[in-house]
Order: sequence, then structure tokens, then C-alpha cells
Amino acid sequence: MKKQLQLLICFIVIFNHVFSQGGKVYDNLSMPSKILKMERKYAVYLPPGYETSERSYPVLYLLHGGGDDQTGWIQFGEVENIADKAIMEGKSTPMVIIMPDANTGKRGYTNSATGDWLYEDFFFNELMPFVEKKYRIKGEKRYRAVSGLSMGGHGSFIYALHRPDLFSSACPLSAWCGPLTLEEAKNTLKRDNPTISDTLVSKYFSKYSVNELIKNTPDSTKKLVRWYIDCGDDDFLYEGNSLAHIAMKKKDMPHEFRIRQGGHTWTYWRQALPEVLEFISMAFHQY
Repeated sequence: MKKQLQLLICFIVIFNHVFSQGGKVYDNLSMPSKILKMERKYAVYLPPGYETSERSYPVLYLLHGGGDDQTGWIQFGEVENIADKAIMEGKSTPMVIIMPDANTGKRGYTNSATGDWLYEDFFFNELMPFVEKKYRIKGEKRYRAVSGLSMGGHGSFIYALHRPDLFSSACPLSAWCGPLTLEEAKNTLKRDNPTISDTLVSKYFSKYSVNELIKNTPDSTKKLVRWYIDCGDDDFLYEGNSLAHIAMKKKDMPHEFRIRQGGHTWTYWRQALPEVLEFISMAFHQY
């Protein structure tokens, strides 16, 4: 009995030592980009025990909204406290969280319609290889997820729809779903570039309208990603998210769709993040 008590105390001491430290965040890191011809900032959350372990971890790419930068989820989203709590309670597996800056140069996670700004190319061809080499990250699809809010929700949709071979789960929150109609795309693009051709407008619409992408998803790939879509009932982006849900239902694409009370606010997204971490952890654990 005495020996069992000593072992229990030893376990508690070790457990408390690991988790009392919590995870760590670094919010002003940078990497070079040949594609964007500049240094690009990013932030990272490292889970409790990362610095003392030798194991590799799953990764979540967590995308900020318009007007924020790589610090948004740290400063306003309280990602460190929320992730620490979810991991300690056993609702989330320990994971590395990468938060890139998509607010410098041009705002957004897409390539521009005219091809003069290639952020999506940067994300897949430079950012992901860089961070997955720099940190102890498992490099397989089943250990990789993407989520984000508003503009970052659009990025989450686009990245997982464009590259379903790379992500096990995608969780758009209060997502902007891109132009809902070709006419909306034309009006938006011509406002910034009056001489843009209708051909380029059409290509952009096909590539970055969430509903168009869903409708055109091949049957061979429509079940490759686990989807969790969440939007508040008072959110001004409610229509686009609802249409995405309907398009997925018609396409027979499995997904979870949540409408909760709330608007386009950090209060809403802070409440959503624990559910996201639990959802993607199911795939990391192979449910």
C-alpha cells in the first residue's frame, strides 16, 4: 500500500510538472518567402511538454480574420489558455498550432485574380514545408487540420477543398464563403481593377467561391475531409455558411453544421475553439 501511494504521488508530481508549465506561444516569428518576395511572420503554440519530449505532434493551421494578423488568435482568441485547458481535460490531444500572417502586403489567403500575389502558393509550397521541418510535426494528412474565422474560415474552406489530400479535418468558423454569385465576383474585382477581364473573373469565381467548389467536388474526394462548420445565428455571414451546408447536403458530403446563438465576435470564436480542438483530435486519434 505504501509503495502504491509513493507511485501515485510520483505520478501526480510528474503530471503537475508537465502541465503546470502549460504550453508556450511565440507570436513574432518570421520566415523568408521567395514567392511573396518578403519576410512573412507567423505565430506558434507549442503544447505542454513539447520542450522536454522527443515525440512528434499533430498540427493545426489556425487562420485569423480580416484586420488581424498572426497575433489575433493569441491576443483576442486566448488560444494558449483554451488549448492548455482542453489538453489537460483530455478533450484535445497535444498539438502544435501554426498561425500565419495573412494581413501584410495584400489581405487574404488566396492567390489574386491577376496572379500578382500568390499567398495560397506560399502557404502550401513554403510555409507548410518550413514549419513542418522546423518543429516536430507529423507530416501525414491524418495528423494535419485547418481552421479559421471569417476570412480565415474562407481560407479553411479553400485549402481543404483544393487539397483534400493534405488535411484530415477542416473547421471553418463564421466563414466568408467568397463571392456567392459570378456577378458579385465581377463587381468586387472590378472595383479594385476596372480593366480585369471577364475570363479572369470567371476563373477566380470558380476557384474561390466555396459553393462553386463544393458543387464541383469530384465524388472520389468528397469524403476525404472531416468537416465542422460553425456560424452564429446573428452573424452577417450566416447566408453563405447556410448555403455551403445545403450544397454539401446535396453533394452528399459528410459534415457537422452548427448554428449557435451569437454574432461575428471573439466571444463566439473563443467558445467555438474548444469544440474545434475536440473535433480534430478525434481524427488525430483515428476515432
